[in-house]
This record gives sequence, C-alpha cells and structure tokens, in this order.
Amino acid sequence: MTPSERNAAADPGPDIDTVRTVDDLRARVSAWRRAGETVGLVPTMGALHEGHLSLIRCSRALATRTCVTVFVNPTQFGPNEDFTTYPRDEARDVALLAAAGVDLVFAPDAAEIYPAGFETSVDVGPIASPLEGAARPGHFRGVATVVLKLLNLVQPTRSYFGRKDAQQLAVIRKLVADLDLPVEIVACEIVREPDGLALSSRNVYLSTAERKAAVVLWEALSLARDMWTKSTRDAEAYRRRLGELIAAQPLARADYVSVADPRTLRELERIQGPALVSLAVWIGKTRLIDNLTLGE
Repeated sequence: MTPSERNAAADPGPDIDTVRTVDDLRARVSAWRRAGETVGLVPTMGALHEGHLSLIRCSRALATRTCVTVFVNPTQFGPNEDFTTYPRDEARDVALLAAAGVDLVFAPDAAEIYPAGFETSVDVGPIASPLEGAARPGHFRGVATVVLKLLNLVQPTRSYFGRKDAQQLAVIRKLVADLDLPVEIVACEIVREPDGLALSSRNVYLSTAERKAAVVLWEALSLARDMWTKSTRDAEAYRRRLGELIAAQPLARADYVSVADPRTLRELERIQGPALVSLAVWIGKTRLIDNLTLGE
C-alpha cells in the first residue's frame, strides 16, 4: 500500500455516495445526464491499489462525474479459482475512492446483478478463445456480460480499463464495436512497483520469497524489449528465450508465453508490425499476468 492509500484508509475524507441497487444507480446517473454532465465509469472488483486509482485520475481529468463499481463478479471465475478467497475490503476501498474524489460507488451483491431467472450471456467470439480464454474457460463470457450490464446501466461517456489485462481490453473493445455501444473505451498505462512488478490485487497472496520471485515477469518482458531493440523478429525465439528465463526461477512456472497480433491475438511467426508479448506465470499458488507491446 502506498502512503496515499494508507492515509485514505485511515481517514475516509469527504462523504461518498454509495448505492447498492440498480434502481438507485440509474436514478443517480440519469440525474447527471439530465444536467449535462459527462460521466466516466471505472469498473473494478475492489481490493483497490494505485493501478485502480490511476484509472480514476484519468476519468476525473476527462469527465465531470466519475462512477466506480466495486463488484467481485462470480461469473468470470472458474470452479477451481479464487472467487471465495479473492481479497475484499469494502470499507478500505470506499475510503480510497472518497479520497480520490469519486462521485458515486456502485457496490451491489450478486443477486442484484444476476437476479433469479437470469440466463443471458455475451460471447464475443474468437478473440476470447486463446490465452486467458483457453486457460480459464468461460472467463470472458462472464467479463463481457457484466461489463455490458454496467455500461448499459451507467451509459458513461467513457469507461476506463488498464492495459495490464490486455486480452480483457481487446475483448471489451470488440464488444463495444460489434454492439455499437455509444461509449469510448480508454486504455490506461500499467502501474508498476519500482522493481517492475505490475500492480495486481492478487499480489497480496505472495509470500516474501514469492514476491521477490515475481519480478521474473518483468525480467522476461524486459528481455523481449531488448530482443526487439536488437532487431530479433523471429517470434518463436521470443517464446523460447522468455520461457527459459521464467523456468530458471525455481518458484515460477509459465502458463503461457505469447507473441501475438495485438488486434486479433493470433500467434505470430515473424514480427512485422506491433506485437503483443503477454505472459501468465504461476508464482507458487498465485497466477499473475503481464504484457507489453513491441513496435507501438
């Protein structure tokens, strides 16, 4: 936790409007729109950190009102994943959001989002199939469904997502384009620790030794950047060398090392334009993801 996060958690600062029902959410944001306000939406699953706060700063710079959702979405977790143990601390989250100047927090329970009889889901097609889609079947169906619901409820001018979940960002952009949703999706940069580890709510799972080992993700991405600078264009060479570097860390196990087209997520043979290098790595029992784009 950064000093600003600790201070916010200790002192909630100004009151913040927190609503838990769809009807209350609609009433608040409808009043904003009638008043001519521009609305920014930042969807989160809580367990907030500086990465989330950076999205909020982006929203506040561009919108007159910012709504943040705090909802651990059960439909994007598989049966053997960490839904029940996912970190939750709503009081701390709300204090951070109040200190960050957020106007409205939507913190529903699962029954409010998925009431009895709910059966509809969203499938965005092939872009959701590889990488996280292959490792976590059904994950992006859950993500796309809940994001569509939140975009429909809030009807924001813009919605903000971090680049760390690169495939999620691609899935949401595809959703918005295919369904002609009147919202701009804004991608915000990855926020990292001084040693390069990308901020993640799941970092709290890491032991001291695992936290030290987790920097291997950034080391692998840094190797990819060095290879690009040295004009290596054989994509398989990246996959092999990054995989070897990860395998050399005793506490790490690669789930995948991908070098893909950023638009389609199809694996590349040769890098002839921008390339998304993405990783999923187990550090002990914690699965972390990270990425960078070469040639942007």
